[in-house]
Amino acid sequence: MRNANPWKAAAAAGVLLLAVACGSGGGGTDDGGAAERKSVGKGEGRVDIIAWAGYAEDGSNDPHADWVHPFEKQTGCQVNTKIAGTSDEMVSLMKTGQYDTVSASGDATLRLIAAKDVAPVNTRLVPNYRDIFRGLKMRPFNSKNGKMYGIPHGRGANLLMYRTDKVSPAPDSWKAVFDDASKYSGKVTAYDSPIYLADAALYLMKTRPALGIKDPYALDRKQLDAAVALLKRQRQHIGEYWSDYQKEVTAFKGGDSVIGTTWQVIANTATAEKAPVKALLPKEGATGWSDTWMVSAKAAHPNCAYKWLNWVVSPKVNAQVAEYFGEAPANAKACQETTDPRHCAAYHADDESYYRRVHFWTTPVPQCLDGRTDVTCTDYAEWTRAWTEIKG
Repeated sequence: MRNANPWKAAAAAGVLLLAVACGSGGGGTDDGGAAERKSVGKGEGRVDIIAWAGYAEDGSNDPHADWVHPFEKQTGCQVNTKIAGTSDEMVSLMKTGQYDTVSASGDATLRLIAAKDVAPVNTRLVPNYRDIFRGLKMRPFNSKNGKMYGIPHGRGANLLMYRTDKVSPAPDSWKAVFDDASKYSGKVTAYDSPIYLADAALYLMKTRPALGIKDPYALDRKQLDAAVALLKRQRQHIGEYWSDYQKEVTAFKGGDSVIGTTWQVIANTATAEKAPVKALLPKEGATGWSDTWMVSAKAAHPNCAYKWLNWVVSPKVNAQVAEYFGEAPANAKACQETTDPRHCAAYHADDESYYRRVHFWTTPVPQCLDGRTDVTCTDYAEWTRAWTEIKG
């Protein structure tokens, strides 16, 4: 969920939202639409990519950020990149069958699997997969029935950021933006997407155990209604919902926002621009994101797609992307390749205890992700309708 900025910044959700892209129906129960490949042969001469801005740089935005041309020179695969602004747009584009691979976030991956638009990935054909952090392998958002459906690219947490000169005492809980939001009425900010319902669900999971929430992405009707009610109360105190990282930096610098959700890259940028802010992972934990390079079930250039997957998560390239984009790399060896020796520490790249407190974005589907079989869970389409209702 990003727009065309060099860093992760999502456009408002709901753009290009199609019924099939919402995971409506019985989604989440089928395997992908093609078998995993058994070998990688000679490249077909091109690869068509859907990517977040900053993931497939060719030097045109920044002459120092170019990992596309070296790939083309090494493999003979010409890269054609389509920059997507939202996860919904990615899902819609992949449905056309015109693209070979996509850097999908967890709020899109299960939709792509359920629609049979992507195929399982044979990780044995991606040598650099062996160095991917174990905490990113075989996760609910990138695997199905014991098969990986992509190669992990990077990860990050959705943090709580506040103005140190306006918010006192220093918060340590999401309570500051939910139950205590009235203290900062009109200056609270929140992420603009239906997936933000999971943030409310996570808070309720920790503070209202009677609701029985075990997974913030597996909500039955009663649990979803509780999350909606919490966000409707919060809505009265929201100054603005953010989707563009630079706008959030500006809002915190100017004081229009004093507390709300953020990403580490935003906190770093705001601090560099002299905004008096701090960001933290609250005691309840947090939601977060991890992107996965997936291969189309109808890929016209599967060999080049596999070569790209291996290239983009190779140590040096993964380090380049992580620093340019603002995230923790997926490849453990990438931490030895960053130009800033502090990068991996700042993004907790190798801190699995940190990421065990992060609930990564996962597409809500009717088959409850927490293992329950006696109820039907709400899917992404229902979350999208609820988000529209919350925002009014």
